[in-house]
Amino acid sequence: MRLGINSPVVTAVPGVHSPWERTAGIEELGVVAEAADRLGFDHLTCSEHVAVPVGVAAQRGGTYWDPLATFGYLAARTRRIRLATQVLVVGYHHPLALAKRYGTLDRVSGGRLVLGLGVGSLEEEFRLLGADFEGRGALADDAIAALRASLSEREPAYHGEHFDYEGLVVEPHAVQDRVPLWIGGRTPRSLRRAVAHGDGWVPFGLSLERLGEMVGAACLPEGFEVVLSAGRPLDPSGDAEGTRTALRKVSEAGATLAGVSLTADSAGHYVEQLEALAGIAGLVADAEARA
Repeated sequence: MRLGINSPVVTAVPGVHSPWERTAGIEELGVVAEAADRLGFDHLTCSEHVAVPVGVAAQRGGTYWDPLATFGYLAARTRRIRLATQVLVVGYHHPLALAKRYGTLDRVSGGRLVLGLGVGSLEEEFRLLGADFEGRGALADDAIAALRASLSEREPAYHGEHFDYEGLVVEPHAVQDRVPLWIGGRTPRSLRRAVAHGDGWVPFGLSLERLGEMVGAACLPEGFEVVLSAGRPLDPSGDAEGTRTALRKVSEAGATLAGVSLTADSAGHYVEQLEALAGIAGLVADAEARA
């Protein structure tokens, strides 16, 4: 099981983010990204919301850095670590707009894009953006299929129920032959969608017991990624045994990748926590071998 970092600073979800993140900016985030890259972590994350209603922000937070701008900067400060949108709401975008913008990011980063995609659940945001909320599931299926057909193509072509195009040039486009698509969600349908159209599943809001049941019952393709959260923020330097236990539990639930949040009181402390976590997980030797 590999480890990715749920990036600090870029979101402010109540109960997960630390006080230091409220005043931190791009420089602090860059320091964390460079350390995660050096230590051999798999990926950094950034998720998408355009505008969150005030009442909703009290539960899920109101701070969401734009993934494209954020990752464009972090791509220049890192060399190996992957850049994972976790997640973009596909109903807010035309597939070719995503193919152009994030294909450019894949080019800029040297092929390190992971495109995490979700159906979306915030009805007020759909309405604000003029997107269809009621039909979002069927539209997402078609959009994800269109993305799979288009991301790495100079002249993409797709003919589906909601999207139909050919005879167009999209340049630049992704440099990876197959950009990994991780599909978000918490339902059996989301897992089926991920198996049908994606390369991984990144669920949320489910217990590890339930996740283990769903993963165990699914017929997953070879190389399919199951990206599970390690839960509450970990304290690897202060509670190494608790950290090991949390990682073991998420592995036993079927994770091939664990997304980790860490407790810290500053960017420097966060880097120390990354170093402690890398030691616990045995990442340092792997990173040195790849250097």
